[in-house]
Amino acid sequence: MSGAVVDQVRKFINEQNDSLITLSKQLVEAESPSSLPECHDSVRRILSVALMDIGYEVREAGVTGGPQHVYARPAERRRGENNQLLIGHYDTVWPVGTLESRPFTVDGNTIHGPGVFDMKGGLAQMILALRAIRELNLDPPLTPVVFINADEEIGSRSSSTYVRMLARRAERAFVLEPAMGADGDIKTERKGIGKFTITVHGKAAHAGLDPEGGASAILELSHVIQTLFAMNNPDEGITVNVGTIDGGIQPNVIAPHGTAVVDVRVPTAASGSAIEKAIHGIEPTTPGVRLHIEGRIGRPSMEATPRNVALWNQAQSLGNALGLELRSACAGGGSDGNTTSQYTATLDGLGPVGDGAHAEHEFLYIDKTLERTALLTLLLLSPQTEDA
Repeated sequence: MSGAVVDQVRKFINEQNDSLITLSKQLVEAESPSSLPECHDSVRRILSVALMDIGYEVREAGVTGGPQHVYARPAERRRGENNQLLIGHYDTVWPVGTLESRPFTVDGNTIHGPGVFDMKGGLAQMILALRAIRELNLDPPLTPVVFINADEEIGSRSSSTYVRMLARRAERAFVLEPAMGADGDIKTERKGIGKFTITVHGKAAHAGLDPEGGASAILELSHVIQTLFAMNNPDEGITVNVGTIDGGIQPNVIAPHGTAVVDVRVPTAASGSAIEKAIHGIEPTTPGVRLHIEGRIGRPSMEATPRNVALWNQAQSLGNALGLELRSACAGGGSDGNTTSQYTATLDGLGPVGDGAHAEHEFLYIDKTLERTALLTLLLLSPQTEDA
């Protein structure tokens, strides 16, 4: 990419300080918890207006009464041109009313507010990058299309179908989730995530009068839990956590049932398949009980595939042109990047640099976030990598 384009983009984005603050404020103050889709109208309206202002046509996708997602593409575009996907989410983990105790604030070089880091600041970056391309009259080699979903924080339950469909049609995907750590590492790998529920069926009996007549589900559950924790393998990046347990009726009753809900994180598809098989293969050890095991790896691992590595190398090169020293990292949490990576070259964590995702001190750095916006703009303008 020519130095003239790099300089143009850098200069334009550096002048967007006020725009980043204004748009972030609008988005943050339109509270949008995942669990209340009826509260999402305001944030969708803000996004739609911002996208239409830069020449995009906007549609909503979703089922009546459920979460509504935002899809946008340039109103004027070359027919038949291949796509590149910009992806993010507007839902947050914060309940309505959080702004009363934690209002949107700007303190020097930092912006604070619920959802500003994860990831409404990233949505502002997306708009600014597309605005730069339009106002500088630059010509990306692939048509940038936008998908912003409403339920990522609860597993993209209704939006994953759209994410898969769009990823299949895209030559590459850029995920505007926040960068990782104080240095703003870009996420080139993410662990796959699984949820499993193990239900133990025992037999009730009076604990004092007929203790031998029952079969304790809780006793069996204790054995199952130890088996699960033994599956942890820190050296290979595999974590198995029994997060909740439930069971029994009364202290004087041999427990007829017990349940454990398990979170699993795996670095690769192969390790995911192996852990699924191991969990579903658990056998009871307590006489008279039986196990019912449900669950799977629902979000596949985002791995360092050749096409993902090629896209990362391209980002490093463009970062160097901007004077940025970029680093990559593997994230333990999942995102829609886990899904897009199964179908197309994916780069994740291109969003705000800051800290506090899902935490009360959530914030982003204005200067570093603008630097990442310039990087995103250059990525959108860069040619498709050969390995992608």
